[in-house]
Amino acid sequence: MASVESSTEFTSSLTVSSHLPPPRTRIFKIIVIGDSGVGKTCLTYQFCAGKFPEKTEATIGVDFREKLIEIDGEKIKVQLWDTAGQERFRKSMVQHYYRNVHAVVFVYDVTSAASFRSLPAWIEECKQHALGQEVPRILVGNKCDLQNSVQVGTDLAQQFADAHSMPLFETSAKNPSSDGHGDGSHGNSDHVEAIFMTVAHKLKSQKPLILSQPPGGDTVTLTRGRDEGEEKASWACMC
Repeated sequence: MASVESSTEFTSSLTVSSHLPPPRTRIFKIIVIGDSGVGKTCLTYQFCAGKFPEKTEATIGVDFREKLIEIDGEKIKVQLWDTAGQERFRKSMVQHYYRNVHAVVFVYDVTSAASFRSLPAWIEECKQHALGQEVPRILVGNKCDLQNSVQVGTDLAQQFADAHSMPLFETSAKNPSSDGHGDGSHGNSDHVEAIFMTVAHKLKSQKPLILSQPPGGDTVTLTRGRDEGEEKASWACMC
């Protein structure tokens, strides 16, 4: 009789364990900022889709993409938020855009000195929205395949990156395997995927947004991974 009861308990435990919900996916929000036309949308598209977009138009508002990646055996979701570089398209979205940010990617165009000179203003905007130095940030010089049109040299960009405690990457969203300038610290351009994966590795130890899927519902609720009793994030994503 005792063996029958033991068997029943064992079967019951198997049944319960088989109905455990799958582990929730950790989500990290990365914002990509810089002047209009520097190639922010192309960079995020190259990372998420693995190719250069056939048509490119100025972003109006916010362009949102995400990609599921695996780091050290764990699958995490990276959200890339690409905002319009033009002020008239950004005003209504700025507060939402800077909320719950895990990392920042500053982008300039190596063929546009003006886009490089605008970087301090973008850094200042981050400060105004309470993004401190604890938030990982990187600097990306895009369009380095256009070697004959380069206006921002690697040495100058590296000095700026060092002054703001950021790693520098130079790449081409259009041709990720193209050669770099050859006269700086980067002999070849950095691959777009490697750039964003570097950011993802930095984020893995941070508290993410948690993706929870309510049964029978279409709304995906995003909450920041905080200690019990702390306020939940106040925004949701309709996927």
